[in-house]
Amino acid sequence: MSIFSPRRYQPPFYPVSRENESIPLRMFTAFERTTKGWLFGCRMCGNCILQETAFICPMTCPKGLRNGLCGGATPERCEVDPTRPCTWYKIYERAEKLGRMDKLLEINAPIDGSRAGKETWLEVIRKWRDNKDLRLVEFVTNREKFNEEKEKVFYEIRQPDWWQGDAKYHPPAYNEPISILEANLRASDFVTTAEIAPPLGASGDTILKKADLLKGYVAAANFTDNASASARMNSMASSKICLDSGMEPIMQMQARDRSRVILEADAMGAAGLGIHNILCLSGDHQRFGPGPMVKPDQFDMDAVQVIWMLRRMRDEGVYLDGRAIKQRPAFFLGAAASPFGAPPKYEAIRAEKKINAGAQFIQTQPIFDYNRFLEWLEALDQRNLLDKVYILGGLIPLKSARAAHFMADEVPGVVIPDEIVKRIDNAGDSNGQQEEGVAIALEMIEKLRNTPGLNGMHIMAVHWETIVPRLVEESGIPRPVMDKMPEVTAVPT
Repeated sequence: MSIFSPRRYQPPFYPVSRENESIPLRMFTAFERTTKGWLFGCRMCGNCILQETAFICPMTCPKGLRNGLCGGATPERCEVDPTRPCTWYKIYERAEKLGRMDKLLEINAPIDGSRAGKETWLEVIRKWRDNKDLRLVEFVTNREKFNEEKEKVFYEIRQPDWWQGDAKYHPPAYNEPISILEANLRASDFVTTAEIAPPLGASGDTILKKADLLKGYVAAANFTDNASASARMNSMASSKICLDSGMEPIMQMQARDRSRVILEADAMGAAGLGIHNILCLSGDHQRFGPGPMVKPDQFDMDAVQVIWMLRRMRDEGVYLDGRAIKQRPAFFLGAAASPFGAPPKYEAIRAEKKINAGAQFIQTQPIFDYNRFLEWLEALDQRNLLDKVYILGGLIPLKSARAAHFMADEVPGVVIPDEIVKRIDNAGDSNGQQEEGVAIALEMIEKLRNTPGLNGMHIMAVHWETIVPRLVEESGIPRPVMDKMPEVTAVPT
């Protein structure tokens, strides 16, 4: 057990190669590993960001998230391992006490595998020595200059040239919309999207039927990416089938089980197929999938890092390794948000990091507690975020009392007030429960369409896609105003 951080979830890294490592260097590295393990639960990631995370090591998170908590975390425990606290809750709480919340906005880099397992203290000394303007005497004589130069040293260490993360907002480097969804969001006050679960089998017939059902009612259809760590037809193939049917897709892309190389390749492949809307997710942990469980490695990247990487591919024309992209991909980038997970002030920081990184639209977890949703929206407004991103409130029409109880009790990040569960419970047989679920959904739609700062909604019907046209018709919400795909395959250089 470490002094400052939660216990390590996985053992520390060791170098891929010890070539050219002297015995004294190995001894020093072992000393650093032992000392930092005792103090911080250090995993020897080789890219220490303790100064940015209130001196609590983020690598003690079971997912290895380096830019904030996941959607399933709670103040009491980690969603992956309920016997431990959430590392990022501890980081937020301590940062708030120390007055260092602004430090949490910087977009931290993923691990450089060539540095993993190696010392970092000597790297600090080398950088410090190379900075001729950093003089120890100025700690007393000119503290402001000393702190400024010290910050430069640590920034160079934690933000390598291939990443260059910061805490600034990065708007898209193009003007005209590059997808039907983006065109609709620019042209309409209220836009609706919906979700289609990819099939378990190899046939795309189900996708074609459901896409045909949704045409004219929603601007685009999401395709989940092996949600709950369970295999289905992948999101890219599902999105392409949908696209060929005449319905614009939103391809979800989660970081779990993917290296940064595969994420870049999949995103580029999607752009080549004409898929422009990409919703970037960290992904559910491997433990939530069916057995036998995949080896639970920590994620190579998180959602914030994926957004940052894809935005740079689009706007700067560069891969993570520095190679130039001759024909840049056209991405309309999205992110997910969990208004009911952490306190709104924490969730707003997470949302701001995604928006700064390049998220242009956000789809939220389902909304059942409208007042708590407004608290989250207000927290975003206080950080001046509502004019920088399109927000689509999540909606799940409850089909049965069983579904209501399951979501209320088992699904992380979802909060259903007791009165709503009771309404479904008291609705009688299955038909009565369905009708009550529709009534609850219509009531929520009416609230959402009249909510300032909200740009639309995202309907997650969970294998009940046939209800979507009815909800759109009976609620009277606007239909899509744009239905043609812009002739865009790449962002001009």
